[in-house]
Amino acid sequence: MAVLVQLKGSPIGTDNGGNLRGALDPTRGRPDPWGLVSGARARRRRRAVRRREEENGIHRLEAMLYALDQINADDELLPNITLGARVLDTCSRDTYALEQSLTFVQALVQKDTSDVRCTNGEPPVFVKPEKVVGVIGASASSVSIMVANILRLFQIPQISYASTAPELSDDRRYDFFSRVVPPDSFQAQAMVDIVKAMGWNYVSTIASEGSYGEKGVEAFMQISREAGGICIAQSLKIPHDRKQADFDKIIRLLLDTRQARAVIMFAYDEDIREILNASKRADQVGHFLWIGSDSWGAKNSPIHGLEDAAMGAITILPKRATVTGFDIYFTSRTLENNRRNVWFAEYWEENFNCKLMSSSKKEDTSRKCTGQERIAIDSKYEQEGKVQFVIDAVYAMAHALHNMHKDLCPEQSGICAEMESAGGKKLLKYIRNINFNGSAGTSVTFNQNGDAPGRYDLFQYQVNNNSSPGYKVIGQWTESLQLNMEDMQWPSGDTEIPGSICSLPCKTGQRKKTVKGMPCCWHCEPCDGYQYQYDETTCKLCAYNMRPNANRTGCQPIPIVKLEWHSPWAVIPVFLAMLGIVATIFVMATFVRYNDTPIVRASGRELSYVLLTGIFLCYIITFVMIAKPDAAVCSFRRIFLGLGMCISYAALLTKTNRIYRIFEEGKKSVTPPRLISPTSQLAITSSLISMQLLGVFIWFGLYIQTTTLTISMNLSASVALGMLYMPKVYVIIFHPELNVQKRKRSFKAVVTAATMSSRLSHKPSDRPNGEAKTELCENVDPNSPAAKKKYVSYNDLVI
Repeated sequence: MAVLVQLKGSPIGTDNGGNLRGALDPTRGRPDPWGLVSGARARRRRRAVRRREEENGIHRLEAMLYALDQINADDELLPNITLGARVLDTCSRDTYALEQSLTFVQALVQKDTSDVRCTNGEPPVFVKPEKVVGVIGASASSVSIMVANILRLFQIPQISYASTAPELSDDRRYDFFSRVVPPDSFQAQAMVDIVKAMGWNYVSTIASEGSYGEKGVEAFMQISREAGGICIAQSLKIPHDRKQADFDKIIRLLLDTRQARAVIMFAYDEDIREILNASKRADQVGHFLWIGSDSWGAKNSPIHGLEDAAMGAITILPKRATVTGFDIYFTSRTLENNRRNVWFAEYWEENFNCKLMSSSKKEDTSRKCTGQERIAIDSKYEQEGKVQFVIDAVYAMAHALHNMHKDLCPEQSGICAEMESAGGKKLLKYIRNINFNGSAGTSVTFNQNGDAPGRYDLFQYQVNNNSSPGYKVIGQWTESLQLNMEDMQWPSGDTEIPGSICSLPCKTGQRKKTVKGMPCCWHCEPCDGYQYQYDETTCKLCAYNMRPNANRTGCQPIPIVKLEWHSPWAVIPVFLAMLGIVATIFVMATFVRYNDTPIVRASGRELSYVLLTGIFLCYIITFVMIAKPDAAVCSFRRIFLGLGMCISYAALLTKTNRIYRIFEEGKKSVTPPRLISPTSQLAITSSLISMQLLGVFIWFGLYIQTTTLTISMNLSASVALGMLYMPKVYVIIFHPELNVQKRKRSFKAVVTAATMSSRLSHKPSDRPNGEAKTELCENVDPNSPAAKKKYVSYNDLVI
């Protein structure tokens, strides 16, 4: 729509026939969304779509004319100055709107007439087009973007009443563009706040192809990334040349991420309707949680016949109010009093489903219009949602011109020369500085980018008190969200807010393991072992003297658990230890009693007593380990825990080493090895034991905290006692006749016999198996009938 400046009393944008000409207004709507689809159903759908879009366009056009009438009738606003309009139809197409907008700049284009002459030879006289000082419109963002690129070249200010694309906030590219509606960046922020208030973190987006849909979704995604905590499951686009299969595919893709039930929609009316229809065909009514932009708002047209699929949808609409004066004005329009609107007759036919004349293009009815039909009486009427903003846009231009007139033409009536020559740049300055109360009672202002402040009403489509569906206001957004949760209803009938999250919260004692690239999706892993949950994503190990509490949210001291003397776990070891102690004392007493017998002497008396002492200590440590811990008990534990086994192993090692050295030395010479006497053996054993004690005393001075493994020393002591000494005790007690001294030879004879045995073992034999054998030990009984043989005694060498 274009606003012209004319002197008071001049006609409002009429041609010679008194009709209104053109507009930057989508009176014809968008092209047929169904292309070449044939059939009666498709034709009915096309007619319904065209009727809704034409009705919206007519409402907005009449709202502009109504505003102009009010301004021109107001003696306080622009006195003695008349505002006119030249209205051009954009057909909701950016390319066509660009062609139409060239009409506005004709008066600013200089024509070269030097080579042009009339038939009489005189230069031609051109009728100069009326100067357009400002443009109101357009509606679609894509159209406004295209038109704004032309108007800025000629410095013509533009005020839109419906274009909300964030792209238009770029004051460097669209410096002459302003709008009385907030940009979609505010709307996107409101949507992000709604998603967060609902506790959702996993959503999908749907956008109609074009600046409005794509830029709106882009703003939502950018703000959600900056806010954090929201992930986009699917970001889908509805193409211009869409078909029913495209909408079915969109629903299938949305179902691939079923957890993302919330769907953000920046789409046109018909696209919204087809998305709802596709969800119904897929039998997914009630599954999706729709959040619609202002293109959905509180309209009934996108959801007519699809109320069940739209139930629970949350929609956003710039804060508006019904303009009562416009309702009175519009319902009083007839064919007789509204001839200035060249599209009104076509609207009349569609609205009342009749034909005005035989040449009418309306084909679906043969009923003749009488001209006596009345809007809102013989047809349905509901004020279109953008009427208020159209009126505010016209008034914004009028107030800017009024303030400009006061500054440039003080105390003058009408337009002065200075105002006549003032360019669009100066008018833009006044537009950006206006501040007045609009038709809804709220202030109309612009920021430095030409945007109106963000004020939105939030609606939810639900069943009202009289059991009929409708839109209910559930909150508002004015730089911050105010939402009434108790007023909300959901398709499932639940009072709780349905979920739209990727992953359920982890249980206590579990940590989140985030999926790569999707911070809202995670797996839950338990904190095991001695770990506790430090935060949502981390498990930490408790200190050495601590363990996790029951729910693994922290650590607690490890309780000291000690064995009680009456516990079965203590009674059994104590009983076994006492048996071992009795057996050890018995063996030791037996050895003392028969200390000089051959078996005791042959076993190595000194080291045997040392070994029995070690075994005794192994049994005694059982009582120390079960006793109540204190400083003394713990000290004894450290000392005796390894001392008994050390004494036992030291004695065994010393005896084994002595025998080994005796035989090895006997192979080389007849000289006995050193350190084989009992005193030497005790000294070696004591040195080994002292190393153990030295390590224990060093341990006392250190603070080494390690996890220890308790082993069964009673079993080791019992094995040593049983294997080494029980056979000897058995012989001593039950077979004393065997505990006698055998005939023996000198050590030299032993060595000689061992040497000869070694040499003979290498000689061949006449025996069948080729072995040479020398018998060194034979039966020593002198009365034996066996042949007389040599005997070597090992009495002093046995273990």
